[in-house]
Amino acid sequence: MVSPDQVASMIKTGLPDAEVQVEDLTGGGDHYQVVVVSSEFEGKGLVQRHQLVYRALQQAMSSEAIHALTMKTYTPQDWQALPTA
Repeated sequence: MVSPDQVASMIKTGLPDAEVQVEDLTGGGDHYQVVVVSSEFEGKGLVQRHQLVYRALQQAMSSEAIHALTMKTYTPQDWQALPTA
């Protein structure tokens, strides 16, 4: 089992400038939703962005500590352009 703080820390290690939000979807510590905002995503397509996040979480994903992961990835400009509720 991996805590939300550990997930965020792993992502920030792989993407040092990232702003990360982590939600445990089931309470079991193995199904997460993450929102990641990073300048590392500039000029990259969706698949490339997700690959960067998966690379940061590689150890937890390969050991099946994280069983399921959904993610939303944004550049800082994308994030600023999102409508606020």
